Amino acid sequence: MKTKTDYKSILIEINILTIAIAIIAVAVYFFLVPSHTSISSMSGLGIVLSNFVPLPLSAITMILNVVLLIIGFFTCGKEFGLKTVYTSVMLPVFLGIFENIFPNTGSITNSQELDVLCYILVVSVGLSILFNRNASSGGLDIVAKIMNKYFHMELGKAMSLSGMCVALSAALVYDKKTVVLSVLGTYFNGIVLDHFIFDHNIKRRVCIITKKEEELRQFIVRDLHSGATIYEAIGAYNMEKRNEIITIVDKGEYQKLMKYINQEDPEAFITVYTVSDMRYLPKK
Repeated sequence: MKTKTDYKSILIEINILTIAIAIIAVAVYFFLVPSHTSISSMSGLGIVLSNFVPLPLSAITMILNVVLLIIGFFTCGKEFGLKTVYTSVMLPVFLGIFENIFPNTGSITNSQELDVLCYILVVSVGLSILFNRNASSGGLDIVAKIMNKYFHMELGKAMSLSGMCVALSAALVYDKKTVVLSVLGTYFNGIVLDHFIFDHNIKRRVCIITKKEEELRQFIVRDLHSGATIYEAIGAYNMEKRNEIITIVDKGEYQKLMKYINQEDPEAFITVYTVSDMRYLPKK
């Protein structure tokens, strides 16, 4: 039986997804549509198809999402599917609202290049929110999520790869400049998306050899509330045995750790590695 806390969490989750999809709809309608480019999305493909199909963009987007939505539901799990059902419905709804309130809207920037740039920046914010909530706006986002799950590709690269075919579809209708902008926009959209996502998930693996080993261990465990692993290391020059402390920390913890080491043992030997993925393998 669900408690009040459960319903409150569900309501918060719905609000977050709604805000994210509204951001994406703004990017599509006010920047992607006026630019006539087809950048890494079903909405982009819908813009091209709207030249052949006598339906509004919102309806075309809904139709294109249905097939991939069904595939995503079965391949990416129930949670991903249910959330994406909601976002896939809400994106055409927001687009429909904009079509009625702002019919025949033109370019806000009066520049095709700036429209593409603004679209990339705005849509990446919305997509990063959805991906970090284990959801998607539908369409090619589902394809990228599937590629990320089964082929362990970075989401940005998966978006770029799956979106290139959509970008090239602009050649069916528009001029060479629009096609080039579609392809470049798709590529840079993947890069920006990776930046937004990994800013949330990035961690650092810090390896430390220090004279104040016990004090550092206590600081990591008690002050940072983090874990650590201690390995015995042997120096190649004099064969002296020393212990190496290894810990994985986020950005804030890393800054605190570096400040502590600089104060307590400035001569400590430190190596730092970027970590973007951590997981525990299930026991067989």
